[in-house]
Parts: sequence; C-alpha cells; structure tokens
Amino acid sequence: MQTSLTAADQRARDDRMRRLELRALALNRSRLADYVELTKPSIVGMIVVTVAAGFYLGAPGPIDLPLLLHTMFGSALVAAGSNALNQVLERRVDAQMRRTKNRPLPAGRLRVSDATLFAWAISVVGVAYLAVFTNATVAALAAATLASYVFVYTPLKRKTSLCTLIGAIPGALPIVGGWAAAQGTVSLGAWILFALLYLWQLPHFLALAWLCRDDYARAGLRMLSVTEGAEATFRQALLYTVALLPVSLVPTLLGTTGPLYFAGAMVCSLWLIWATGSVAREHSRGKARRLFVVTVLYLPAVLILMMIDKAG
Repeated sequence: MQTSLTAADQRARDDRMRRLELRALALNRSRLADYVELTKPSIVGMIVVTVAAGFYLGAPGPIDLPLLLHTMFGSALVAAGSNALNQVLERRVDAQMRRTKNRPLPAGRLRVSDATLFAWAISVVGVAYLAVFTNATVAALAAATLASYVFVYTPLKRKTSLCTLIGAIPGALPIVGGWAAAQGTVSLGAWILFALLYLWQLPHFLALAWLCRDDYARAGLRMLSVTEGAEATFRQALLYTVALLPVSLVPTLLGTTGPLYFAGAMVCSLWLIWATGSVAREHSRGKARRLFVVTVLYLPAVLILMMIDKAG
C-alpha cells in the first residue's frame, strides 16, 4: 500500500514539474516575442529590402553575395536597435494611444532598463559589424540613420508638424547605405534613390497620420493632421506626390535603368497622383486608406521594375 502511494505521489510531482517547465517555456517564448516586437520587425524587413535594392542597383558588376548578406545583416541590427530605442523614448506616448498601448513597454511586459540595454547593444553591434564587414561609409550612414531617427525625429513629434519632413531622412538613408556597400562610395545615383524614397514616404506617412489623428492628438503628437487638419495634410501630400513623378524617371535619364522602368514608373507615379488627388478633393477615411495602400504597393513595384530593367 505504501509503495502504491509513493508511486502516485511521484507521478503527481512529475506532473507538477512538467506544468512548471511548460509555464517557464511559455514565459521565455513570450519574453522573446516581446523583444522581437520591440524591434518592429515589419519595418526592419522593409528597410532590409531597400538596402538590398540599393546594393543591387549600385553594384558595378556581378553581385558579391557575402558582402550583400553582411550589409543586410548589419543594417537589420541597426534598424532593429533604432526602433527599440524609439519605443523606449516613446513608451509614455505609446501608453496613451489605442494602437500602441499594448506594446511591451507601456503594457509593462518588459523593464525599461532591459529594453534600453537590448536596444543599445544591437545598435552598437550593428554599426560595428558594418564597419568591419562592409566599409566606413556604410557604418557612418547607419549611425546617422539611428541618430536622426531616435534623437531628432522622435522628440520633434511632440514639438512641430515638420517632424514628418525630418523623419523621412532616416527612412531614405538605408538605400544609400546599400549602394555605398556595393560601390564603396556614394554617387549621384544613390542620391536619386534617396530622393525617391524621401518623397515617397511623405504621402505614405501623411495618409497614416490622418487615419490615426485621434490617437496622435490624444498623445500630444503634433502631426500635420492634428495641427492643420485634412485640407493642409492632403494638399501637401499631393505636392510631394507630384514632385515624385519626375524624380522617379531620373534613373532612366541617367542611364541606370531602361525604357521598361521608365514606362512602369510613369504609370505607378500617375496612379499615386490619382489616389492622392482623390483624397485631396474628398477627405474620407476610405480614400485616405486607399492612398495608404497605394503607397505601400508603389515602392516595391518601382524598386522591382528598377532591378529588372537595370542598365548594363
């Protein structure tokens, strides 16, 4: 009888241990997911794609695959660290907005000190990695991207609606870094790509800011949609979209791309102008959402066309 009880007790203890182990494993997975969320992986993915596009377009000959992979990896680390630092600095702002209040820091799932250490660690490692495995220009561009995004754009969001114009700079620098990794220098072609991404971001973010204007107002962020309203927001979006049309055609004029890209970029840019003009005439959520979707589709379409029809 005693042996039977002891065996039953042992099974019960084993069951408790398994439950504790499963709970610990779930907690570790949850913490890992929170650290991943801190980096904003969708944004990191988009940045890595632009880096790869810049590298391909800037490569003077066959693609150096190891160098490309080093560039993408280092850039991903810096982008992830920049996004994490942004969330550290904006944790109180995020707590006031519906779409961000459940992020790891405002929700209290991560400690600020742990998040800060993690963010700085991967940022510094990323810049150092680029300096070692690519070149100093690429590392300097990555450091400039981090500094302008975290220490200029982030605080400006609470001070002036011009923050969007500043914030588009770090968003456009990664493609220049990809070009510089392939060529070893930053030439005119890289700055044309910078201008294209810079102008593309403005209608993209202005549409998003108008859709989220109530959240931004609640958090005290001085976006154009909050301070000036729909008329000014979409008038400016249309201005930048119209300016994007000639810029998008310059790669062919410089001989970087061929006629297929020229025709495709023309169609895509006119499509974007139509979507922006539509919401500029009628300020509805449906048309603002359509503009946002069109901007999301525009960039990969233009970059793919550029890579398919690369001259030489």
